[in-house]
Amino acid sequence: MQFIDRLSFHRFFAPLHQRQSFTLALCLGMVIFVSGCNNGQSKPEPEQLYSETHSNMLPALASAGPLPVGVRTLEIINPDQLNIETQQIADRPLLLEIWYPARNIETMALTQYDNETRLGRPFSLQANAYRDAEIITSEEKLPLVVISHGHTGYRTLMFYLAEHLASHGYIVAAIDHTDSTNADVDVANNPRGGSSSTLYNRSRDQQFTLDYLTAEQSFVKQQIDKERAGLIGYSMGAYGAINSIGGCYSFTEAVIAQDSGITDPTQLTTLKTLLNSCAGGQYNDIVVDPKWRAAMAFAPWGNQYGLFDKDALANINVPLMYIAGEFDDVSIYPAIEDMFNHTGGDHTYLLTYLSARHNVAPHPAPKVAYQHPEDLGHYYESAWDTQKLNQINKHFALAMMNCHIKQLASDCSYLKLHGDSNQNPINGVATKPWLGFADRYSAGMRWAHK
Repeated sequence: MQFIDRLSFHRFFAPLHQRQSFTLALCLGMVIFVSGCNNGQSKPEPEQLYSETHSNMLPALASAGPLPVGVRTLEIINPDQLNIETQQIADRPLLLEIWYPARNIETMALTQYDNETRLGRPFSLQANAYRDAEIITSEEKLPLVVISHGHTGYRTLMFYLAEHLASHGYIVAAIDHTDSTNADVDVANNPRGGSSSTLYNRSRDQQFTLDYLTAEQSFVKQQIDKERAGLIGYSMGAYGAINSIGGCYSFTEAVIAQDSGITDPTQLTTLKTLLNSCAGGQYNDIVVDPKWRAAMAFAPWGNQYGLFDKDALANINVPLMYIAGEFDDVSIYPAIEDMFNHTGGDHTYLLTYLSARHNVAPHPAPKVAYQHPEDLGHYYESAWDTQKLNQINKHFALAMMNCHIKQLASDCSYLKLHGDSNQNPINGVATKPWLGFADRYSAGMRWAHK
């Protein structure tokens, strides 16, 4: 494959003639979206989303690791790709944020992450990483973890997971999925914009990112493990992640017609053929990339429409953790539970946040998001503190990757849990908390393991 290196969602089809432009600009020395530079507003001050939390209240694997974290922005180009909306062949750009263990940071200052809300309001978040720091040099190769946001979203939506994993010895690459970011889609006037591109490209983008970064073409080439990688997806990103590890799509003409309004039989057949791919865009003799060693699917979208082939789910053998809210009304919790029940493999897990809805993965809402329900609804959980969700997610992400990628048997113990976490008394005697959680601090979750 040729590489070129350069510096909630309910309805899912956009008419083929609708196309969102994807424009990047350099602003104040950093790559951010044009709408964040040219709206006449001063650059927002970075805000700190996380308050200090006593270590006794954190799950065992939620504490930051011993390694300082560097971060770098990289644009990569996937050449000669089908634009499903225009039916033309063109290069597909992807913007990555890459976190990694760093060195020589003593004189450097922590950076920030600039982005915008769904309605285009710019914000800046305080990072715990050093911009363009040198990558660590060691004999140990560092596994890659790819992070994939939903529709809409942005590459730093789960930066807390990226920084956490990097501090524990991983290289983490989060994708800005072209046509599917907050900056790409005019949510107020065309919320379905970029939808067909999203459905077609999600798994392809994930696989291309893996291929690119393990092909000795980037600044991580000396340190990256070329044989072991993990994948984390949220919502539409999880729709792609499940496909990337072998959960093939099963679109029907009826489903496509229902949500697209397309009635032409030839066009419906063409779309069905294009969309029913597997494992990064394969159509025949499907082979899942053996580098994928573990995956996490937060609130995976699509099974409420029957978009996953049940036989293909049963043949998945990559360790997979589903994470979902009990009352998810976007991806629909019973549909997620059904996916878990149909997924094969010896290491398939389901973590359920009781009373939660869809927003179980994003970072806490920036201040500007509180100005409009559309923006706040991208982050807010009514029954959960988002910071607490993030800390638990960090714990399970590190347990999942350490167990199934680094093969650390001690961390596999954190995945051997029972029923619910509430410590309900049995015969008047309180039960123990889940392993890794302090007594009385593990309430509100349910666990299943196949």
